[in-house]
Amino acid sequence: MNPSSEQKPFIAIACGGTGGHLFPGVAVAEQLLRQGAAVALLISPKEVDQQAVKSVQGVEIFTLPAVGLQNRNYFSFAGSFWKSFRLARTLFRDHRPQAVLAMGGFTSAPPVLAAKLAGVKTFLHESNTIPGRANRFLGRFVDEAFVGFPEAGTRLSVHRVTTTGTPVRPQILVGENPVGDGANGGDPAACRVALGLDPIRSTVLVVGGSQGATGLNDLILAALPRLANRNWQWLHLTGVHDFERVKAVYAAQGIAAVVKPFLAEMNLALGAATACVSRAGASSLAELAACRLPSLLVPFPAAADNHQFFNATAFANAGAAKLVEQKHATPENVAAWLIELVENDETRSKMRAALIPWHAPAAAAQIADHIMRAVTQTEKTMVPPAESPRAVNSAKAVF
Repeated sequence: MNPSSEQKPFIAIACGGTGGHLFPGVAVAEQLLRQGAAVALLISPKEVDQQAVKSVQGVEIFTLPAVGLQNRNYFSFAGSFWKSFRLARTLFRDHRPQAVLAMGGFTSAPPVLAAKLAGVKTFLHESNTIPGRANRFLGRFVDEAFVGFPEAGTRLSVHRVTTTGTPVRPQILVGENPVGDGANGGDPAACRVALGLDPIRSTVLVVGGSQGATGLNDLILAALPRLANRNWQWLHLTGVHDFERVKAVYAAQGIAAVVKPFLAEMNLALGAATACVSRAGASSLAELAACRLPSLLVPFPAAADNHQFFNATAFANAGAAKLVEQKHATPENVAAWLIELVENDETRSKMRAALIPWHAPAAAAQIADHIMRAVTQTEKTMVPPAESPRAVNSAKAVF
């Protein structure tokens, strides 16, 4: 922390592991900064986290060990959990926060437990309809939970639950209007030019997220021959492993496409798109709603508790998206739905209208307000911070 910020409330946000946890955390961090807090982001060593935080300014960044349970490797999980917990305790002992917010995922669990033991105010945000295992575990330890879907609150053991919606990263919003296909003040032509696309051609965005890209990539590649005669272009974010393969298929079929393994400037991607094919993580859905972007949702079938299916079902039942399960998707029905989403003006208009209630533009500010109010009410009893968290070199990741 800079010396000038020593008197500011210090808020730590544990938000690593996936973009769905990280980007909403960044949105809350920006709101806390505007309200006069000093903020630290606690993230995982994963490449998606390390790359995404490079553009974040005004906050401290600390890397804690990833602690997700994979392949039933309980010994590795327990070891990294304990190490992360100890590093969080050291960080909080040397510079005590006034509050800690968990955005979900097991990367966020050790900091919340360390904060609870230190007598610090604790909060969590659950963006999905079905809370993740980490948040279900943490519910009994936090003072308040914020949820994206109202039904999530009934599945958490928390005394106080507030429905806020899911925060959207600040870059997605332009002034008071979301970026989008021209409907809400965005400039799709400018976004397309910035990405090397034709400014006037209809554009289909394909994005599978950090975990579930391969199945979605295969689905789109199978449908491409049925769409090759449309006057469209594609922006396909493949993930690292499929990049060369997917790029080669577009080239072989002579289809206009910009293919990238990853794109940090998702505001440009969403702004350029006429329609989108996407997984159904809650953060992705919040951004689609913010941009009023008609979409075909293909839930990641391996998501914990099949939560993406339930997220997507909520949108589909409201008419805010089309839904197809991966096991039921065929080249024929995927092609037919995309033609409707891109070329049927009535379908697009109805879907845009249905997306409006799902956008929660005040979510980040509401969460920040609740945290700052709690900090203000208790700050007289808090111990003044002893030292900057920069002293904890073992926990720090330079950005």
